[in-house]
Amino acid sequence: VNGQNIGSMRRGSIPYVRRNIGLIFQDHKILFDRNVYDNVRLPLDIIGYDSREAKRRVLAALDKVGLAGKEKLNPIALSGGEQQRLCIARAVVHRPAFLLADEPTANLDRDYAHDILELFKSFHQVGVTLVISAHDESLMADYGRRILRLKHGQFTA
Repeated sequence: VNGQNIGSMRRGSIPYVRRNIGLIFQDHKILFDRNVYDNVRLPLDIIGYDSREAKRRVLAALDKVGLAGKEKLNPIALSGGEQQRLCIARAVVHRPAFLLADEPTANLDRDYAHDILELFKSFHQVGVTLVISAHDESLMADYGRRILRLKHGQFTA
């Protein structure tokens, strides 16, 4: 990752590498005891951003994913697609160089799935490396520059 062999790193160095990675989980991992704003801010608090910069980044990330104005809502009040956008905002709020998304369009209708992939495309255009796992190959064909298939534990073309 970023030219470093993670396998040979000291355990204490791993958290610093993780700061360059954004993760989007298939099952969201939303914290329902926190509002939208606090869910997105969590990674910045862990990293140690100052309050003013953290607020600016959270609001910018929410705006980028189309959730501006919803920062005080509880995540349960969001639709499934909006919850997915919340997860994306949380994954990109610290501006990672690498974004790993596990089935980010699962359980979304086709239009919403295209919106999410367009959002990923905009991240890629500013230099973010994306790895997206997906079962819907026809959906990914419109967006993937390089598609790898995994069959029985082996990559195929």
